[in-house]
Amino acid sequence: MPRLATAAKRLVLGLPFRSDELSDTLLRKRIALPVFASDALSSVAYAPQEVLVTLSLAGLGAYVFSPWIGLAVVLVLATVVISYRQNVHAYPSGGGDYEIATVNLGRPAGLTVASALLVDYTLTVAVSMSSAADNLGALIPFVGTHKVLFCVAAILVLTAVNLRGVRESGAAFAIPVYCFIASLVAMIVVGVIRIVVVGEPLTAPSAAIDVVAEDQQLSQFALMFLVLRSFTQGCAALTGVEAISNGVPAFRKPKSRNAATTLAMLGLIAVGLFAGMLALARATGVHLAEDPDTQIAGAPPGYKQETLIAQLAQTIFQGFAPGFWAVTIFTALILVLAANTAFNGFPVLGSILAQDRYLPRQLHTRGDRLAFSNGILFLAFFAVVLVVGFGAQVTALIPLYTVGVFVSFTLSQTGMVRHWNRLLRTETDGGERRRLHRVRIVSAFGATMTGVVLVVVLVTKFAVGAWIAIVAGALAFALMLSIRKHYDRVAEEIAAPEVIDAVLPSRNHAVVLVSTVHLPTLRAVAYARATRPDVLEAITVNVDDADTRKVVADWEHRQLPVPLKVLESPYREITRPILQYVKRIRTDNPRDVVTVFIPEYVLGRWWEQLLHNQSALRLKGRLLFQKGVMVVSVPWQLESSARAAARRPPMAPGVARRGYEAPPPGNGGAAPHRAAEAPGTLPPLGPTSGTTTSPKDPAGPDGAPPRPGADVR
Repeated sequence: MPRLATAAKRLVLGLPFRSDELSDTLLRKRIALPVFASDALSSVAYAPQEVLVTLSLAGLGAYVFSPWIGLAVVLVLATVVISYRQNVHAYPSGGGDYEIATVNLGRPAGLTVASALLVDYTLTVAVSMSSAADNLGALIPFVGTHKVLFCVAAILVLTAVNLRGVRESGAAFAIPVYCFIASLVAMIVVGVIRIVVVGEPLTAPSAAIDVVAEDQQLSQFALMFLVLRSFTQGCAALTGVEAISNGVPAFRKPKSRNAATTLAMLGLIAVGLFAGMLALARATGVHLAEDPDTQIAGAPPGYKQETLIAQLAQTIFQGFAPGFWAVTIFTALILVLAANTAFNGFPVLGSILAQDRYLPRQLHTRGDRLAFSNGILFLAFFAVVLVVGFGAQVTALIPLYTVGVFVSFTLSQTGMVRHWNRLLRTETDGGERRRLHRVRIVSAFGATMTGVVLVVVLVTKFAVGAWIAIVAGALAFALMLSIRKHYDRVAEEIAAPEVIDAVLPSRNHAVVLVSTVHLPTLRAVAYARATRPDVLEAITVNVDDADTRKVVADWEHRQLPVPLKVLESPYREITRPILQYVKRIRTDNPRDVVTVFIPEYVLGRWWEQLLHNQSALRLKGRLLFQKGVMVVSVPWQLESSARAAARRPPMAPGVARRGYEAPPPGNGGAAPHRAAEAPGTLPPLGPTSGTTTSPKDPAGPDGAPPRPGADVR
């Protein structure tokens, strides 16, 4: 079974990378663009649609605001891109917004940014997958009716690809991302030529239907509120921009310049696609409703509202089916791959937070393929929870979406203003001071713009779901603080003083646990004697009189030079009498250390574990909480474990496996000798001597489970 699991892991993930191969996994710009920018690029598939869907609540007359809303979104997007180009030059270490806010605004601001980004990365995966299901459902009805199943399966596939490493995932995703860009550019160019140059009156399938306002007597204030909410929905196009600043270490040298160039490419492409989509929607008369069942009037029987991008492709490529298929398929693919931005940003941010002791240290560890595997798995789990919880509904998830990213934008740009101010206080060169003044203006403008958007997002989306993102961010903030306090408390408690004045234990009182007199028990006694404790004794617990008398008789027959004590247990418990005995030793001699030796099997097959209880694990769990008590496991390798060791690849000469001694010359790696020992003799320590902390169970007679009632529970 272990070999099968290893083979399956290698099949999915590939061969492991050496640590010194990390530089080979760094990305060129042409690969970094699809890896880090797929989220922002894919947003043009749903951000323009969300603008129109929100405006539809006020009726078709509100569509007149769509060009101005689009212009405002483009302005904010361009400002953020320009600002982040400065960020990657100033802070190229990969900390991104978290590092900027922490250094310039303090730890609370940095943790606020971190918690917001962690929540937003998770939402990125959920929203992207849900939108992909919507778009692909226009082509494949099965996906449209089983969106949750499709999203969960896609998340699992994306997780497996990312576990193979950043370089391989980037190479796998590059072609679909560039095909998506090419197909949308082709659609926009063909649409502009047919409408503007040729003068064809292109009409979308939904142009003839009427969209009824939810409230026919909409007040001016309510209309303005709706326009602002539509603007915030369109600002979903900005999500993902910050991922490049977090991923600077993944770029090839010069890292900062390559990251800034990739940001510029992202900004130009995203602005062009977003503006082109919104303009074509206006020109072809696309009508969308937030609630098609109640808002649409005059629709033909069986009418089903399709996505904005599907309607545009169907209209512009009318009579050319391959064009429609290409746009639909590559849009679904880019929306699936958009989640890859989060799969690269979340683990890196998690690793930095773990290094700063705000998240579990496991998130800082790279896996076999030099990817932050634990962070990838964490993200996949929480994204699946969101998809299932919200039924893969884009409209339900979007209100939660942009809160975190604009918290990050605002605090980051505010921190950059303080960064430039700090540099200006010490800079004396006139040319450099002028440059610093210019970049400070850009950062201040970016902070103002994103701050205004953040306020609008909170006001307009709070009641429709933004509060969930706020609560999730607050919980993440509190959790990170508590984790840091735990690590700080542990570090303070175990810190070694410069002058060690600790009093050494007076004596070592060793205790060997005995269930039956057999080779594993004799091995434990031999090893305990080899440690030369001040006091050595064996104990057995009497839960069955006949079995206990047999143990005592065998012990006396072998004339073992270690006294055997019998602990009474009228309620047939094993753990409690042992704990009470150990406590009594400690109470009588507080300066003594008690060492408990437990003989254990080492099994080679997974199913053999099912045939033995885990009593040693339970006993260890209790003993480890006893002050002044050491627990030593003495392993006894069965034949199955010896065969399992023989199947493993050979190791370099002189290197012991798993901390055990290498077999002595002439033994040939064979299983330990199991002949009966002569009375009064002890088996040599040999190849199986040593200690382990593996949770095996105490050995029973002749390789069988421990005798009933006498095993250590």
